[in-house]
Amino acid sequence: MRVVFMGTPDFSVPVLDALVEAGHEIAAVYCQPPRPAGRGKKDRPTPVHARSEALGLEVRHPVSLKSPEEQTAFADLNADVAVVVAYGLLLPQPILDAPTHGCLNIHASLLPRWRGAAPIHRAIMAGDAQTGICIMQMEAGLDTGPVLLRQATDIEPQETTAQLHDRLAPMGARLIVEALNRLPDLTPEPQPEDGVTYASKIDKAEAKIDWTRPAIEVDRLIRGLSPFPGAWTEIGDSRVKLLASKLAEGQGAPGEVLNDTLRVACGEGAIDLLRLQRAGKGAQDMETFLRGWPVAAGTRLSSE
Repeated sequence: MRVVFMGTPDFSVPVLDALVEAGHEIAAVYCQPPRPAGRGKKDRPTPVHARSEALGLEVRHPVSLKSPEEQTAFADLNADVAVVVAYGLLLPQPILDAPTHGCLNIHASLLPRWRGAAPIHRAIMAGDAQTGICIMQMEAGLDTGPVLLRQATDIEPQETTAQLHDRLAPMGARLIVEALNRLPDLTPEPQPEDGVTYASKIDKAEAKIDWTRPAIEVDRLIRGLSPFPGAWTEIGDSRVKLLASKLAEGQGAPGEVLNDTLRVACGEGAIDLLRLQRAGKGAQDMETFLRGWPVAAGTRLSSE
C-alpha cells in the first residue's frame, strides 16, 4: 500500500520500521518540527524525523494542518491509507478523508478506556490489570472511532511506564502490519458507550508524592510517572526522583524510612524504593544510591 506515516516520538519508530520492512510504500512522513533541546538548546529533530532521514524518506513537519495549502499537499500524495501513532497534531476532516482508506490510529489502550494523551501512564497510575493496543479508524472525535483490531496484555506488578511503553511499541507495529494486510476483510467495531475514560496529559504538579496516601497509590504513582516527569520527594534538602518501587510490609509515620535499604512508610503500608535519581545525577539502583548517600532508618522524607 501507499502509506502516509504520521508520528513523532520513540514509540512511533518501530511502527515506521515495520511498515518499511513489510514492503509498504511510504509516500511521506509527517512529524513534529525540530525543537530546542540539550544544554545548547539547538534544534533537535524528533526520533521519527531522524529515523526517516536515515531511511531516505521524505519528511514534512508543518506546525498545523488547518490551512488549505497543507491539506492540498497532503491530498496530492494520493495515499491508500495514513498510519498515525503519537503524532501530536489534530487532524482536520479533509486530512481524515484524503486517503482512500482514511487514517488508522495505533492507540496504546483498550478503547474506550483511556482515550487521550497519556494512556500508558494513566493505566499504571489507576492500577489497571490489563492494557493493550487498538487499531482504530480515525474520526473527528478524540479517539472515538471504531476499532479494527485489538490486542491485550497484562500489566506486571512492578512495571513502569518506560517498560510498558517498550512492550507496547512493537506490539503496535505488528498489529498495524496485520491490519493493513487484512484491511479489506476487517469489520470496524464501534466503541461501546460504557467504560469511557480519558487519559489527560500528565501535569508536573501530579509528581509530588504525598506519603499520607496508601502504599498501593504511592507505588502506582512512582511507576506510572517513570521516567518522566518522575515522581519526587525530598531527602534532607535535596529533591530526589523516585523511578521504581514495589509494595512492602511495614508501618510507621508517613514518609518515615523504616530500614537501611529505603523501605518507606505510607499512610497505609510501605514501599521499597528500587531506583532513584538526585538532581544533576544519573538514575541509580537503590544499592548504588545508598553507597554514595546513606539514608538512615528514622529519616523522614517529605514533599513540601
